[in-house]
Amino acid sequence: MFSKLKLEKEFKKRLDRYYDELKWLYSELYHNDTQAFDYFLCMLHQYYKERTPDLREWDEARELVPDWYRGNEMLGMQMYVNCFNKDLKGVKEKISYLRETGSNYIHLMPLLESPKGRSDGGYAVSDFRKVDPSLGTMEDLKDLAEECHRNGMSVCMDFVMNHTSEDHEWARRARSGDPEYQSRYFFFDNWYIPNEFEKTVPQVFPTTAPGNFSWCPEANKVVMTTFYPYQWDLNYGNPTVFNDMTANMLNLCNHGIDIIRLDATPYIWKTLGTTCRNLPQVHTLVRIMRMATEIVCPGTLLLGEVVMEPSKVVPYFGSIDKPECHMLYNVTTMASTWHTVATQDVRLMKHQLGQVFALPKQYVFLNYLRCHDDIGWGLDYDYLKQFGVKEVEHKKFLNDYFCGHRPFSDARGELYNNDPRLGDARLCGTTASLCGIEAAEYENNPWKLDMGIKLDIMLHAFLFTQSGIPIIYSGDEIGQLNDYSYHNDPEKWDDSRYLHRGNFKWDEVSSRRSNTKRQGRLYKAIRKLEKIREKHDVFDTSADCWIVETYNDHVLGIGRYHHGEKLIALFNFSDHDETAWINEREDYKDLMTNRKREAKAVGVPAKDFVWLITKYK
Repeated sequence: MFSKLKLEKEFKKRLDRYYDELKWLYSELYHNDTQAFDYFLCMLHQYYKERTPDLREWDEARELVPDWYRGNEMLGMQMYVNCFNKDLKGVKEKISYLRETGSNYIHLMPLLESPKGRSDGGYAVSDFRKVDPSLGTMEDLKDLAEECHRNGMSVCMDFVMNHTSEDHEWARRARSGDPEYQSRYFFFDNWYIPNEFEKTVPQVFPTTAPGNFSWCPEANKVVMTTFYPYQWDLNYGNPTVFNDMTANMLNLCNHGIDIIRLDATPYIWKTLGTTCRNLPQVHTLVRIMRMATEIVCPGTLLLGEVVMEPSKVVPYFGSIDKPECHMLYNVTTMASTWHTVATQDVRLMKHQLGQVFALPKQYVFLNYLRCHDDIGWGLDYDYLKQFGVKEVEHKKFLNDYFCGHRPFSDARGELYNNDPRLGDARLCGTTASLCGIEAAEYENNPWKLDMGIKLDIMLHAFLFTQSGIPIIYSGDEIGQLNDYSYHNDPEKWDDSRYLHRGNFKWDEVSSRRSNTKRQGRLYKAIRKLEKIREKHDVFDTSADCWIVETYNDHVLGIGRYHHGEKLIALFNFSDHDETAWINEREDYKDLMTNRKREAKAVGVPAKDFVWLITKYK
């Protein structure tokens, strides 16, 4: 019983801070189940006690500076462990390289045990307490985290909370007919209720995994499988599921994980007659998880993966008084960026960024160009409608453009989950290949290569100009190209996302010193941008940001101000040289050339950018 435990002073202080809200939310969600709540509190205390002295020091330091992640120093790199350098020990061996790239935050893609051939890239977890044997052990994970901490680096890891693998112990017991474990999932005796769900619940993978339910012959029942048939949705209406999954999350924290990426956050609560997306109970669960980390491991951040339209994304920050996620992916800006590359028209981007800039500065976005996943075209079509843009036609245009099927397009990508019925598909490819660098090298065309590299660098400059934390997908720093070898692998060939999940090209890393090769030109330029961002306060997350009117639909203008520094950033998405018709009065300096430059009628070369800065005394 929790009431009989002897509580440490620090734990009691943290618990007292949240106890009333914690109990109220938990009791409301789980119908005053006092036994489950008592167990939950005992579990929190247990993981607090198991936290190492070193991790407690990190907690204390971060409690003293709670906005430690909000400055302009954080730079992330995302990687698959096996692709980067074989296993966890291999990643540890390359810490010096990661430091050289400027990364002080590494995101390790799913690495817990999952069945070969039915892993969904690691997102079908069969054991939350065990690293996949091919990648190492939990001890290796702990050793890597400790080495990262010694080098001033934070570690992020995915926590797949919506579902388990069908090979998970709970699923095996449920399959054998155990009603207790069947209650941890969504089992139905026949198809009547599942068919009722299907009337309102959208399909995630309509072509590769249609429907939201699968037949389980061993149990002779239907089970909910929102993603793939081998991923069984967990029933968070059962407090045992929430208690045990929270314990699994805290176990990762106690192995040194600083940032928990909550995978597929909007999906975790299911109610018949709804879309089973973004339900109020989801926010209650995330708020309780936030309080759990604040009590047990306050040095930990929660990163929400919410791939939804902007109106659905922002609520996952919670409120200033009752926060949920510390950070969220800036999915909409990412998709709008590639839309702008294809259309060479910045009006949608101006509209979208205007909404982001209007949000409270406490809201921190994780900004990126590419990641492990596909690009979905979840744009603001209501806004685009005024320009005569139709959703289905526009998605086809964007996909055709980035697959190189349009005149004057040198992009090279592939479609993912192409659904001809709905005229919908998502896109895969690396940043460099989507920028035209792959095609330029194939054609041995120096001019096209110059343009592709300029576009790649410009997009990274735009990434670093946004407020929040930039994260680079491993390989982008050397302009890694698409990897088509997955077409020859039976376990991968039906998933085009492996196009940009190729092994890191260590044989190309030595070329990062070159002034002429693609790898060196990109690496040096991106490092220069990173160093400028870190040096100047104006790139701080808490800076004031606004849209600068350029009176040119090809040129995006962004203004930033912080601690006496003002930045005017201009990005030309056109294939032609353009002029930003601005008229700023102050004396400016070009951050890339370190020379004085007027901020009046600024000429910006094709696919290029300008960073102008001024300082107030």
